[in-house]
Amino acid sequence: MGAGKMHADEVVTDRALVRRLLVGQFPQWAGLSVELVDSPGTVNAVYRLGEDMAVRLPRIKAGAKDVDREQRWLPHLAPLLPVAIPVPVGTGRPAEGYPWPWSVYSWLDGENPAVGRIADPGVLAKDLAAFVAAMHRIDPTDGPPAYRHEHLVTRDAATRDAIEKLRGIVDTDSATAAWEAALRAPEWPGPAVWVHADLSPGNVLLSGGRLTAVIDFGCVGIGEPAVDLIAAWSLLTADARNVFRAALGVDDATWARGRGWALSIALIELSYYRITNPVMAATARHVIQEVLTDHGGRGR
Repeated sequence: MGAGKMHADEVVTDRALVRRLLVGQFPQWAGLSVELVDSPGTVNAVYRLGEDMAVRLPRIKAGAKDVDREQRWLPHLAPLLPVAIPVPVGTGRPAEGYPWPWSVYSWLDGENPAVGRIADPGVLAKDLAAFVAAMHRIDPTDGPPAYRHEHLVTRDAATRDAIEKLRGIVDTDSATAAWEAALRAPEWPGPAVWVHADLSPGNVLLSGGRLTAVIDFGCVGIGEPAVDLIAAWSLLTADARNVFRAALGVDDATWARGRGWALSIALIELSYYRITNPVMAATARHVIQEVLTDHGGRGR
C-alpha cells in the first residue's frame, strides 16, 4: 500500500521528507537508509530506517495524538507482555512542512499472518490468547481510555450506516441480524482492563508460525475485554477460534460482544476503504464472512 492517500485530510509523506526531518532532528541517523514500508496501515506511514529502526509519521491529525500515547505507555507495557512490542527510541517535532509530532521505534522482524496459510492455527490461537490475557492482567490504574472503549450500542448508528452503504456488496440482512444479536448481549459487568483494541493481521508478526511481536498500539488503553476478541475472526480459522476462546475462558456474553466488535469494525472499514485500500478491504470482507458464518448467516 505504501504512503498513498486514503483520507481527504491526509498529509502525504515521502523519503525526502523523512530524510530532511532526520537531518534536522536526529543527525546521528541521517546517513542511514530510508525505505518506505509497503503496509496497509491507515493512520501512519512507516519507513524503515537502517536495519534496526522504523519512522512512523501520522497521516492525519487524528492520528497525531497517538504519538504521546505510545511514547508514554509502550515502555510501561513492554516488560509485562509475552512477546515483543515496539520500543520508542525518539520523538520528532513538526518541521519541514510536516505538521505533527512523529516517532522513531525499534524495528521488529516477522511476517503478517495470512489466514489459510498458517502452519498451525491452534498454536497461533494459544499465542494470541496468552498475549490478550497478559494485557488484561496489567494494572489499569491511570491508563488512558482505549480508542475503542465505548459500549457496543454507541456504534449502532455508524454500523447500520455502513451496512446500508454496503448493500449489494455484503449480505446486509445477515449482517443486520448478526449485529442485532451482538447488541442484545449483556454489557461487561467488570472493571475496565488494558486492551490493544486493534488485533488485526497487519498488527501481529509471526516467525516460524509463532507469534513473536504485536505492533501499532495507537488504539491501546483501558476498555472492556471483548474488543480484543476481534482476533478470533480476523486472524483465526473456526477451529482455532474455539482454542482461543477456551484458552481465555470467555463467557457467552463477552464472546457475542467480541463478535459484534469484529463485525462493526469490519463493516465500517469496508465501507470507507473499499476503493482506497484494497488490502484493508479484503481483510474486512474476510472478517464479515467469518462473523456471518459463525453466527449462522450467509456472506457473499
